[in-house]
Amino acid sequence: MDDCEQLFTKPLDWCIFKSIMTNQDSEYFSEEGLKKLKDDIETLKTKTRREIADRLEYAKSLGDLSENSEYQEAKEAQVLNETQIVELEDALRRAVVVKKSNGKDYIDIGSRVVLERTDQPGTKLEFFVVGSNESSPGENKISNESPLGGALWKRKKNEVVSVPTPKGKVEYKILEIF
Repeated sequence: MDDCEQLFTKPLDWCIFKSIMTNQDSEYFSEEGLKKLKDDIETLKTKTRREIADRLEYAKSLGDLSENSEYQEAKEAQVLNETQIVELEDALRRAVVVKKSNGKDYIDIGSRVVLERTDQPGTKLEFFVVGSNESSPGENKISNESPLGGALWKRKKNEVVSVPTPKGKVEYKILEIF
């Protein structure tokens, strides 16, 4: 057991900490996504911490902490908040900012692509390929690590890609890359 490991009260805490801190994979962000990440960290460190501290103070004022559910809930919220801060700061540490892909003839992070399902001619779909932390299907932002994003990676206009889905493979033709 090393000195750092002794700081943690539960073995699981140490395992989670070590896992997070040794993950050296890059996290890809647009400039906007990196700004949002920094804003989220700042909110968690200031506003959310303050709200949790207020909840803890109130719960302490109620008396006996051993049977105080409000206190226990606030402590759990505190642990979740601090875990989220550590995870987001780790992503920030590994962040790589990717500029928009203007002029590239292949799909990369930052590319906007127009696709057509080969089994449904005339049905066009438009997506933005982003890093995993920025993905938002509702906004048509797909992760480069998703099945579709991975299939599109480094592909060129007019290529056909096959994507595994629960109902079988779906093929898409790449119509445009912006």
